[in-house]
Amino acid sequence: MKYCSICGNPVEQRIPEGDNRHRYVCVSCETIHYQNPNIVAGTVTVWEGQILLCRRAIEPRYGYWTLPAGFMENEETTMEAAARETREEALAEVDIQGLYSMIDVPHINQVHLFYRAQLLDGRFGAGEESLETQLFHPSRIPWSEISFPTVRKTLELFLSDMKTQQFGVHVTDIRHPMAKNN
Repeated sequence: MKYCSICGNPVEQRIPEGDNRHRYVCVSCETIHYQNPNIVAGTVTVWEGQILLCRRAIEPRYGYWTLPAGFMENEETTMEAAARETREEALAEVDIQGLYSMIDVPHINQVHLFYRAQLLDGRFGAGEESLETQLFHPSRIPWSEISFPTVRKTLELFLSDMKTQQFGVHVTDIRHPMAKNN
């Protein structure tokens, strides 16, 4: 960030009084510009024991398989974001069955939320951000072509839970390999 979105003057990084983190602060109007993590919401959508995956038509990770997910928009809930992303990427209508995983990804300032979902009518397709979509039997998931660590972790947890049919909420994090452990 170089300029204040309020008055257009330059900003500088400093720790504002009463704070403990560096923030962008306008040198003119003193507005503090907070930057917070982005939320990614998506679904683990199932139909007749198979899991719906999308092959990405956008970067990053073009051509790799992912769960339908994307950035949450303002004025929507995380469940609405997950259903919308599934509709946009997989042309699928789903019944959201509950939060499944919440994965903090601090090195890229994101939180990924995946909801368990049931495909409503068995219909799906490739939305604008997908090259193709496909239902995968758990034994046929293309593990070497999975797009992101959060997707891999969620799928691993889900397949484990499928064996027992006990689906709890999983809360974890994925840290950058070079990150210091605090």
